[in-house]
Amino acid sequence: MGVDISDIVARHQTSLKDHKGSIVAIDSYNTIYQFLSNIRQPDGTPLKDSQGRITSHISGLFFRSVTFMENGIKPVYVFDGKPSELKDQTIAERKLLKEKNIAELEEAKRMGEEERVRSLSSRINYITKEIIDDSVQLLKLMGIPVVMAPSEGEAQASVLNRLGLVHGVVSQDYDCLLFGAKIVFRNFVSNGRRKIPGKNFYVNIMPEYLDLDETLRLNNITQEQLISIGIMVGTDFNRGLDRVGAKTALNLIRKYGTIKEALKFKGAEIERLDEIMDFFLHPPSIDRPEIHFDKPDQSSLIHYLCEQHSFSKERVLPYIEKMRDFAGSTSQSRLESFF
Repeated sequence: MGVDISDIVARHQTSLKDHKGSIVAIDSYNTIYQFLSNIRQPDGTPLKDSQGRITSHISGLFFRSVTFMENGIKPVYVFDGKPSELKDQTIAERKLLKEKNIAELEEAKRMGEEERVRSLSSRINYITKEIIDDSVQLLKLMGIPVVMAPSEGEAQASVLNRLGLVHGVVSQDYDCLLFGAKIVFRNFVSNGRRKIPGKNFYVNIMPEYLDLDETLRLNNITQEQLISIGIMVGTDFNRGLDRVGAKTALNLIRKYGTIKEALKFKGAEIERLDEIMDFFLHPPSIDRPEIHFDKPDQSSLIHYLCEQHSFSKERVLPYIEKMRDFAGSTSQSRLESFF
């Protein structure tokens, strides 16, 4: 979900090849949700191995990571820790929405509505402990660094970028800008038409990057004012103001300077405003995590993918070879050595 400040953000089209040699922090939960939603069988159910275990996330992470490596990009995957209590209401609302979708899915199955079944199935995704454990094990076998955030993964990834430890954050969410990420890559490995979930139309998707400093400069605002705009629009930690989008919020901030003065004008109130503002400015994070890029464990990786999770050896072997070639092309093993 996240915050929608798209109307005021500076964005530029880009491509993977433009960022050869970069290190990027990946918002893992955001990415895994995409894989669970999009990597599906024709009937709408997720990919599964011979034992019935979901493997959509394993497939997505493996092939996506190899794509990064092929383009000379070093990925660092950041996983969520314990969610902030500020997010409790959003989590409860998402739970209710899933329960509603499950009920509608059962009705669609009963009515034999195949297209609706496929659509609803793609919306019902759970990131379980097993899915996280699978993902972390796979990435470590690939030699790819994993960072376990103390709280929000997108916040931790943004802090790494803010500190200059990575070149950008890969995420679909604009929240990363509120957390201080300098560069955010959206649709980074996507190009072409994408179907809108639950709707019968498509949009054209192009890789792009969002530029925080340019956004602040073009709108003549500070980072704290950008956060204020996001809060007025609505974040995962609060409801936004009625009928206030990004442009309206920007005008309010320009006119009144601070969110508190803007709220006085609107006769509105946002609960726990100071806590939310502080969470964006100073999110729980690890400033200097130990990050190592290692050579892939080829034999263990083949066993994990093919023996444990029923992947075709003929299909994955060429990609593992590409990974080995990539690992052999660099001798650096610590993140700090790239800066």
